Amino acid sequence: MFKGSFVALVTPFQNRKVDAARLRWLVDYHIDHGTEGLVPCGSTGESATLSHDEHKQVNEIVIKAVRGRIPVIAGAGSNSTDEAIGLVKHAQKAGADAALTVVPYYNKPTPAGLFAHFKEIAKATKLPLILYNIPGRTVINMPVETVVKLAESCPTIVGIKEASGSMDYTSQLLSGVNGSRFTILSGDDSLTLPLLSLGAKGVISVIGNIVPGAMTELVRSWDNGSPERALELHMQLFPVMRALFFETNPMPIKAAMAHLGLCREELRLPLLPMSAEPRKRLLAALAACPLLKKKNA
Repeated sequence: MFKGSFVALVTPFQNRKVDAARLRWLVDYHIDHGTEGLVPCGSTGESATLSHDEHKQVNEIVIKAVRGRIPVIAGAGSNSTDEAIGLVKHAQKAGADAALTVVPYYNKPTPAGLFAHFKEIAKATKLPLILYNIPGRTVINMPVETVVKLAESCPTIVGIKEASGSMDYTSQLLSGVNGSRFTILSGDDSLTLPLLSLGAKGVISVIGNIVPGAMTELVRSWDNGSPERALELHMQLFPVMRALFFETNPMPIKAAMAHLGLCREELRLPLLPMSAEPRKRLLAALAACPLLKKKNA
């Protein structure tokens, strides 16, 4: 179930509130364009500035709009173990196929604390759990040994979104886990193809918000024994992949989506719309990408 191109879905806003109608529209847009799974309420979904009620609302809207057509991995992490358990239980009740649980941020727990955190979450639910390792946001790079121990100890922990940026991390992890049961998904668009070559099964993608079909084709091409096509797509998309991080995600992806007519460029403070010079370079990358054509919402 947890393979292919999953999209780290943005949360559209209108007048500071969740734009439920546009969110439902985006769900259908992704299904129509080949996205293989959706991940609401992650970093790209601005989960850090959603209230608890809004967080639950967004997950519920996406799950209901999907109607079982593709898997939904609901963002349900926190730096509070009890809070994370509450979000995961809600995701299970709402009908999610899995929950994405981020490494606790700010607290800086020890490896033993990380193990205890995720084990408590796993004990509290039957929902499959995808760990989320993103040291650029959490400060901590979860040790490979801790991930292996969790995979061995907790049957419901079935994978990881790996965004450390290290090829060695994935190589070490795949040498320690049961690859038939534990899935690695790339957390960085530009590293998707390299991680697939090591044994990852897909990506939770930012760029997939604007080129859903191309990212699905990239992963499928690799899986189907067409590495040349996967490389061709990677090279065509690579400048945009990099441009989407000229400023803090999701500022650039929302600017790109607004330019392409997919949603408004409204963000929650302290994030702001892109500044002028990075925006200019982003729009140039979009214009030069042969896989992008301007769309109308």
